[in-house]
Amino acid sequence: MLQQQGEVQVRAGAEADLPALTDLYNHYIRETSITFDLEPFTPEQRRSWLHSHPQDGPHRLLVAQEATEGMKNPHNGPSPVPSTGATGPESESADGTLLGYATSSAFRPKAAYAPSVEVTVYCAPHAAGRGIGTLLYQALFEALADEDVHRAYAGIAQPNEASVRLHTRFGFRHLGTYTEVGRKFGRYWDVAWYQKELG
Repeated sequence: MLQQQGEVQVRAGAEADLPALTDLYNHYIRETSITFDLEPFTPEQRRSWLHSHPQDGPHRLLVAQEATEGMKNPHNGPSPVPSTGATGPESESADGTLLGYATSSAFRPKAAYAPSVEVTVYCAPHAAGRGIGTLLYQALFEALADEDVHRAYAGIAQPNEASVRLHTRFGFRHLGTYTEVGRKFGRYWDVAWYQKELG
């Protein structure tokens, strides 16, 4: 799977992306309440997570990166797309600068939950305002259209207006909020849950 819009390439994640993906995620662990992980990971610790997202099936990992010179089409100019407002570190991916990533993962481990996925998107800070989250979700939901996936869920730690806007734009609706469900940085955080119908 390979999609390109202007200077941005969206493709399936690969083993070579693991260091950059880990760096980006560790930024969110250290600096934000967006993820409830508390301790940064090494790439080796994140390897099983990477391998749980193959290039096909309902559980995907898509990365956005700067298109390399050999991939750029001179007829494509940068296309304006809405900003996600998300942030993260600048890291080198397999072929260029990592701009962000999106995943669809198992919603719960029990077998009857198989037609449901939990989705998430993380964008690098230097990519803010470029619509990277929008590009990643477009590609992710296109990929899931041919899979046996009935519902997508997203848990959004509050407050996060940019993420709420992004998910609402993609047809997610608010189901409810778990209040003070997580503790990080010495305080409690709410998580709002959103659902998108896929099939």
